[in-house]
Amino acid sequence: MKQPIAGEWYKSSRSEGGKQCVEIFHADESTSVRDTKDRGRGPVLTFPATTWATFVESRVWER
Repeated sequence: MKQPIAGEWYKSSRSEGGKQCVEIFHADESTSVRDTKDRGRGPVLTFPATTWATFVESRVWER
C-alpha cells in the first residue's frame, strides 16, 4: 500500500482502470474517499483517522 499523501487526492493503488476506482484524501484528523469518475460531483465519504486506520489494519479489503 502507498504511503499517505497528506492534503492531496490520490488514486488507490488497488484501483483498476475502467472499474471501481477510488481516490483518497488524508487530512490531519480524517480520511476521505470518493469515486474517481465523479470527481467534484459525487458523494465523498469521510472517516475519522482512527476509524480509517482500523479499516486498513484489518486488511478486509484484500478479500
